[in-house]
Amino acid sequence: MNQANHQQIVNFIWSIANLLRDDFKRAKYPDVILPLTVLRRLDCALERTKPDVLNKYEQYKRRLDDMDGILKQTSKYSFYNTSPYDFKKLLDDPKNIGKNLRLYINAYSPNMREIIDKFKFNTQIDALEEANLTYQVIGQFGTIDLHPDKVSNLAMGYVFEELIRKFNEASNENPGEHFTPREIIRLMVNLLFAPDLDILKKQRIIKTIYDPACGSGGMLTEAKEWILESVNESAQIEMFGQEVNPETFAIAKSDLLIKGENADNIKYGSTLSHDQLFGEKYDYMLSNPPYGKEWKKDQKEIEKEAEAGDQGRFGAGLPRISDGQLLFLQTMLAKMKQKNGGSRIAIVMNGSPLFTGDAGSGESEIRRWIIKEDWLETIIALPNQLFYNTGIHTYIWIITNRKKDHHKGKVKLINAVGLYEKMRKSLGNKRNVISDEQIKKITELTLDGEKSKIVKVFPNEFFGYRKITIERPKTDGKGKIIPDVDLRDYENVPLGEDINEYFTREVLPHVPDAWISEDKKYCDHKDKKIGKVGYEISFTRYFYIYKPLRPLDEISGEIKKLENEIAGMLTDL
Repeated sequence: MNQANHQQIVNFIWSIANLLRDDFKRAKYPDVILPLTVLRRLDCALERTKPDVLNKYEQYKRRLDDMDGILKQTSKYSFYNTSPYDFKKLLDDPKNIGKNLRLYINAYSPNMREIIDKFKFNTQIDALEEANLTYQVIGQFGTIDLHPDKVSNLAMGYVFEELIRKFNEASNENPGEHFTPREIIRLMVNLLFAPDLDILKKQRIIKTIYDPACGSGGMLTEAKEWILESVNESAQIEMFGQEVNPETFAIAKSDLLIKGENADNIKYGSTLSHDQLFGEKYDYMLSNPPYGKEWKKDQKEIEKEAEAGDQGRFGAGLPRISDGQLLFLQTMLAKMKQKNGGSRIAIVMNGSPLFTGDAGSGESEIRRWIIKEDWLETIIALPNQLFYNTGIHTYIWIITNRKKDHHKGKVKLINAVGLYEKMRKSLGNKRNVISDEQIKKITELTLDGEKSKIVKVFPNEFFGYRKITIERPKTDGKGKIIPDVDLRDYENVPLGEDINEYFTREVLPHVPDAWISEDKKYCDHKDKKIGKVGYEISFTRYFYIYKPLRPLDEISGEIKKLENEIAGMLTDL
C-alpha cells in the first residue's frame, strides 16, 4: 500500500479485522489487530537496516556484553530484531507460519520484547492458527507500509486512537472509555504554553512534560510537536507519563522507541495506587483522566497515602469512590515545581469536579485547597458533543503556581460553550468540533480578554461559602425547647459576608423563631467557626441570562391561529 493519510490506514486495517468475523468475537478483534499493527510498524522501521543487523549478529553473537549496543547502533533505533523473518518472508513457509511468527517475535531486543509481551499475543496466535487465518492476516498486514518516513509518529498516534475508538464502539464493552479529540488537545496545548513563549524561545531550553493517564501518548506527542514546530526547534522536550492499560501502554512506549525518545520515561501501572514517578517534578503537565471511573480497586493504597497528609498526594481530601478525576489532578499538583519557574497544568474534566460534594466533603475540600493556594488560573467551559463516546459538557482547568501579578488572587471563567462548528458527519457521539479560529479566540480570551461577554473574573473568595444550619423550635415531652429536626434547614453564606447580618436579612423575616446552630458537628473543623466552609464553581449560575416570558396576547394569538387551522382541517375531512 502506498503512502496514505491516517484515515486511509485506519480503513485498511479495519478491513483486515473483517477477516476475523466468523472465528473471533468482536471484543477480541483488538487483541489481534493492535499487536499486529505495532509489529508491522516495527517491521517497516527496521526493514532498511535488517541485513546489516543480521550480519552484525552473526559476527558478535558470542560476545554478549557488546552485542546489544552494537545491534542498536546498526539498526539506527534503540531496538532491533535478529530473526531472518519479516512480514514478507513469513509468507514463504505457510505451513509453519505460526511457529515462525513466534520465532520472529522472540528475536526482538529485550527492551522491545518487554513491550510486546504486554499484548499477550501468544494466545491470539493459537487462535489464528486454529482458524487457519494466520497466513491471510499476515499477508494483508504485509501490504501496508507503516515506515516512520511514510507515517509520522503523530499520524500513527491518530491511527491507534481511531482503531481503539472503533473497536470500543463496535463491541460496546467500554462505554466509559474516551479518547481526546485532537482539537481539544491543540486547545489545551495552546493554553498551556501561550503565556510562556518568551521562555520557550530560548536556545537549547530544556523542559519536561507529564501526563498521569497518558494512553497511547497523544497529548505528550502533540505538546512536544507544538513547541518544536511553532516556537523553538532547538528546544529539548522530555516526555513522561504513566498508563494502566497494557495495550495502550505498549503502543505509547513502542512508538517512542521508534522516534528515538527515552521510552523508559513511560511507566506502566495505576498512577493512583502505584505512582511510578512519585516525587518527580515537571515544568508542564496535561491530561484527560477517565470520567466517572471508580477507584475502588486502588482504595487501600489511596487512603493510606491520604493519611500521610502533606507527605502524600491526597492530603487535601478524597473524592467519592465513584469518580477519581480529582485524584489525578492532585497527582499533578504534587508534581509542580516549587522552584525554577514553577509549573503549569492543563486538565480536561467533566462538570463533577466543579460542584459535586457539599461543604466539608472531599471534593469541596480539594477545591478549597486549590483556590486558597491561589493556583486556579482559568476554567473554560467547552461545547457538548465533542467526545466520541460521551456527549456531556467538559471543562479545561488551567492551574499554575506562578500566576502573573495581575491575575493573583483571581480566577477567570470563560464560557466557550457556543464556540464550535457542526461536523458534516458525526463520529459516535462527536457531532461538534472546535475550529482553529475558535482555538485562537479562546487562547486570546485566556491571555487577555476580560471585557468579553463570555468572560468573568472573580476574586478567589467568591467561590467559597459557609454553610450554616438553621434550627426551628420544638417542645419535648417535658416542656423544654429543642431543635425540630423536621424543620431543620441550611443556608450558604458567601465567605465575604457576616453570618449574623446575612441571617438577619435573609432568614428572620421569613421564620422569626429560627436560630443558627452552634453544634460542633455543623462547624468547620479547620477554623472552628460556625458553619462548614465549602467551595464550588457554577457556570450555569454565573453566566445565566434571563429570558423574559412571552406576552400573553402573543401566545393567545398563536393559539387562536392554530385552532383556526385545526378547524379548517376538520372541515376538509
